Amino acid sequence: MNKFRSRLIFALGILTISVFLALGLILGQFIYSFYLRTFEERFQKDAQLVSALLLKEDTNLVELGKSLNAVSEALESNIILLDSKGAILYQKDYVYTNKEAERIADLIGSKYRNRTNGFQFKEGEITFYVIPIIEKEQQKGYLLIESPHYSLQSVHKEVWFVIIASLGLALVVIFVLGVRITREYTKPIESATKVAIELAKGNYKARTFEDHLDETGTLSQAINILARNLQEMTRTQEMQQDRLQTLIENMGSGLVLMDGRGYINLVNKAYKEIFNIDPEQILYRLYYDAFTHKEIIQVVEEIFMTETKVRKHLLLPLKIERRHFEVYGAPIIGNNEEWKGIVLVFHDITELKKLEQMRKDFVANVSHELKTPITSIKGFTETLLDGAMKDEKTLESFLSIILKESERLQTLIQDLLDLSKIEQQGFKLNIQTCLLNELLEEIYTLLKGKADDKNIQIILQMPKEQVFIQGDLYRLKQIFINLVNNAITYTKNGGTITIKLENKEDYAIVHVIDTGIGIKKEEIPRIFERFYRIDKARSRNLGGTGLGLAIVKHLVEAHKADITVRSQVGKGTTFSITFQKNYIEE
Repeated sequence: MNKFRSRLIFALGILTISVFLALGLILGQFIYSFYLRTFEERFQKDAQLVSALLLKEDTNLVELGKSLNAVSEALESNIILLDSKGAILYQKDYVYTNKEAERIADLIGSKYRNRTNGFQFKEGEITFYVIPIIEKEQQKGYLLIESPHYSLQSVHKEVWFVIIASLGLALVVIFVLGVRITREYTKPIESATKVAIELAKGNYKARTFEDHLDETGTLSQAINILARNLQEMTRTQEMQQDRLQTLIENMGSGLVLMDGRGYINLVNKAYKEIFNIDPEQILYRLYYDAFTHKEIIQVVEEIFMTETKVRKHLLLPLKIERRHFEVYGAPIIGNNEEWKGIVLVFHDITELKKLEQMRKDFVANVSHELKTPITSIKGFTETLLDGAMKDEKTLESFLSIILKESERLQTLIQDLLDLSKIEQQGFKLNIQTCLLNELLEEIYTLLKGKADDKNIQIILQMPKEQVFIQGDLYRLKQIFINLVNNAITYTKNGGTITIKLENKEDYAIVHVIDTGIGIKKEEIPRIFERFYRIDKARSRNLGGTGLGLAIVKHLVEAHKADITVRSQVGKGTTFSITFQKNYIEE
């Protein structure tokens, strides 16, 4: 803006100089011409006056010259009187010699011979006004009045001096006023320009001053309104962008966005986590180069060809497992039917499929578990009705089997009822302070007889101090009975089961350690599933329902506790439960 101000002042200066020079030339020439015309008219009148005054006297030319001194002094001009031959009859200051006078007379005679009236001519820098002296129609001589040109040149110089001085003064005034005016008008323009530059850079917080009521003030107001509107639009756009980005990044399903040429422009966080990919491996690449699964490529190609929505169920291998996806694809079409790209959404329904399979397995397992005792009861009952009841030994044996199967059926139904109750959302524990030492001693007493039947030794290891925790006494007893029962079931005759209690500052740990058959490493994650048995024949023959550990897991989680399993096949298994001493209810 300083350059603009300098250019403006420079232009004003050039314009002023040009105008003043033009005016100087015109006015100088006009004044000079006017002064010269006025001077000549006055010069002529003075000469005519002198001629009239002198010619009134009836004297000869010699006597006439004597009376010219007074007139010359009055007019401040040199008066020269010549005869017809050019001889000087009179001159005031003796400026001219006879030869010069003769030359002037010859000049007058050659050029102005026939003149009878006064005339003027220039000789060098001197102007002469000549009045011929005629007596009786004969040329007697000439009366010359001279005036040097230096007086006119002096006047001409004075005129130019005044013009130049005026020009200089005008330049100073115009420069000062120009600086003030341009500063007054360019300052808001400079401010508006700076704000416009900041707006172009994206800084919509920039503002300019609005302290003028003229056009520049209107410009400043318009720029400020524009800046506020841009800032508001940007804020709204950023808010919408943040919302959209947050929604895309935090949605549970994977999302992929492609442009109209098939290049991938966006993948969200869920997609990267599900497929475990680096964004650089897929972004800004063609879909058939980026996707490693042919099924996804086929979905994209189908959308490109049909330009319709596509919904498909895909089973895709990821690492060491196969996952189920509900893939929804749709074309992105603009307002003018312009093809802009494709959006793909990947819903991971693997857990739903697992739950569905678990439901099917649960129904099948319950049916199977109920069918076995019912079939036994029905078979033995029919046998008895067919006449076997007459044999007392057979009757007693069959009735014992029926009773055993009935108890097994009752246990299964009770476990199912317990599990259903525990899994309900409104299930609550009856929290109270429990002494683990006393509880574990009770479990030991309760199950020692069953262990003795298999010649299994139960060892109880507890600290000397009493260990208190907050929990549901009945449900804690259910946990430990299930664990110790399982240990007895899967421990061979002559084995050992150890119940160990550890007391820590904020928590207590109970270990149930057996020397049984052990569990394979790959089966450990599944042992808490319903009806899952490591040794199905052994468990069923010993009356197990397959629901004990599932109940244990839910009760442990209800107590905000943690359960871990360590096992080696053929060496035994260790269940460890960590209880917080203070139960924190949510």
